[in-house]
Order: sequence, then structure tokens, then C-alpha cells
Amino acid sequence: MTEKIIYLDNAATTRVDERVIRAMLPYFSEKYANASSNHSFGRAVKQDIEQAREVIAKAINAKAEEIYFTSGGTEANNWALKELFFSNYKNGAGKSHIITTKIEHPSILEVCKLFEKMGGRITYLNVNREGLVDLKQLEQEINDKTILVSVIQGNNEIGTLQDLQNIGKICKNKGVLFHVDACQSFTKTNLDVEKQNIDLMTLNSHKIHGPKGIGALFIKNGIKLESFMHGGGHERGKRSGTENVPGIIGFAEAVQISNIKDRKKIQELRDYAIKEILKIPRTRLNGPKDNWRLCNNINVSFTDVEGESIASYLEAQGIMVSTGSACASHTLKRSHVLKAIGLSDLETNSSIRISLSKFTTREEINKLIKELPPIINTLRSMSPYAK
Repeated sequence: MTEKIIYLDNAATTRVDERVIRAMLPYFSEKYANASSNHSFGRAVKQDIEQAREVIAKAINAKAEEIYFTSGGTEANNWALKELFFSNYKNGAGKSHIITTKIEHPSILEVCKLFEKMGGRITYLNVNREGLVDLKQLEQEINDKTILVSVIQGNNEIGTLQDLQNIGKICKNKGVLFHVDACQSFTKTNLDVEKQNIDLMTLNSHKIHGPKGIGALFIKNGIKLESFMHGGGHERGKRSGTENVPGIIGFAEAVQISNIKDRKKIQELRDYAIKEILKIPRTRLNGPKDNWRLCNNINVSFTDVEGESIASYLEAQGIMVSTGSACASHTLKRSHVLKAIGLSDLETNSSIRISLSKFTTREEINKLIKELPPIINTLRSMSPYAK
């Protein structure tokens, strides 16, 4: 492998911004007090946490007291779904129905499988060839047993951005709660919990150049959600556990420094890369072709070539891409997302995901564009499926 790494797997995780690291450092060695301590040292740290909470809340047009810090997106997704389901299931309210989509993150789908084993009913909404939810089906499926609609805004594999405005409007009109998994889309698109009628929202840090191990759940005021972690009563009694102060500070700094200029730069590079990659014969773009796509996402299939082989050949040239979600890669299962948009097993197997960041350069994209065609030609020449 070459010495210089070209990292194009930013949907899996991102490099921590130097400014984020600088913001975090004092909380390891100078401001290291426990934020729940009653002395002035602890109170000063607590104040910094509350300022960080304000920054994150402002980014989605929420109130600071509606933001609860978690260990990441998976915990926040689990918390939102499990506590709502179990509270309804146990109190005899008669509601045991959740609506989600066929292209959700595993932290939603695996929880839904658990509910089904317990007797709950889950509706998995269909999506079209671009991964967009069938709004008519959503409206038809909501009934008096429905607890929640949970939708991933920016899909982690094909980058589809869902129409939150209309989904939120349907949920509000039908009187059901609306949860959004915004881990991939946070700071990459406009989020407004008021305008989009969102009741709960999952956020995380490491997808936006912040540290790993920190996320948040937005819970709209008035929604009763039981504690997910029990103990000392941290996070206003909702999520116990000593606060990850450096993580919280870093998370807020990553949000604070995110900007539209970076977003536009990433999108321009994405569009340039897509245009050039699609010049390779028998290549297709998976997911939307327009603004309904995450600014940093490219997912392509190369007929008669195995995606894993493409990724391996690119890695030998120092270029890091993936064949799907890093959160599910160890399962060795074909992508449920690509199957949901209608790809065959062969097409699903021939796909790679390329995900950019604000640190991605045109030179790096040019290197990818240069290396891909000969790799595809070589692999096709060896493929038993090639004609």
C-alpha cells in the first residue's frame, strides 16, 4: 500500500478537526472536574456543558432543555424506540405498532425485530428506486395502534434525504410521534424540529469531525420518555452516568464550525466525481441524482465486478472506500438498502460507497478517477459473469 492515505469512507467516521481537538484538550488536564460536583470547580464545567447544549439545540431550532447527551447514535435510537414501545406495551395503552422504513440503520431495524418477537407490529415502508419513502403508504399505514414513525433522514449507504417536511406533516395530522435518525445528515442539510414537526431526533458527533463516543437525543418538551440509563440522575434524571465532558465540548465545537461553504465544496466535488465515474461503461449510480442526496455520498455499482474486490484494489493504491455500512460490515450480509431499492443480488454485490468530507481535495478525487477504470477493466477481465 502507498504511504499517503486518501480517505473516502467518511460515512463510517470522520477525522477529528484540529479546532475540535484544541477545544477538548483543557477538559482532560485543566477543567477535569466532575460536572455533577457541587463545588465551584465542578459548577464551572457544568456551565460549559450547558453552553455546548445551547449550541447543539440552536443548530436544529430546539430548546437547550430538549437535548440529552448519549454515548452516540445507536444509544439514542435505542432509547427513543425502546422506551416508547415498552411504556405503551406495559401500561395497557393498547398501542404496539411502529412504522419505519426498509432502509434504516441497524440500530433501528434490530430493535424493531426485538419488538416483533415480543408481539409488536412493525410496518416497513417501501422506498422507490432512489430510496424515497412512499408517502401514500405512510398515510395509509398509520392507525390508532401506531406509537411512532421512525425515519432515517440521510441514508448511510445511498445518501437519500427524506422529505421530512411532508412526513412530519402527515404524522402531525394523524397524531403520532415522529422520530428522525439524523446521524448522517446533521450539519449537512437543514434541520428544523419546529418546521418539520419532529418530536425526537438522534444526533451524533463522529460523522461531523467531532469525537467518537458522544451523541444526543432531542426530546420535544411534553413527550414522556422514561430513563434509559439508571443511576445518579444525570441529564435531568433521564440518562445517568458521569458526563463525557471532553466529548460534549468537542461535539459542540464540531457543530459550531460547520458551515454552508464547506457543504457546497463537498457537493461540488461529489458531483464532479459522479460525472467522471459514470463514464466507466456499465456503471450505475445508486440513490438520488439531485438535491435529495447527501452532499458527501456516492454509491455506484459496476456490472460484473465484485465490490469487495474493487475496495481491495483501491486500498492497494491508498484509497479507502467501503462496500456499505461500517456498522453492519462484520455481518457479511448483502445490503438491505440496495435490495430495498430494487437491485439484484449481483448488482448489490458489485457496489461501493465513496463518502467525502470537507478535508477531501480535488487532487484526491482525481486520483480515484484515474485508478478506478483500469481496476474495473482488470476485474471484469477475470470475472466469470462478464460477457
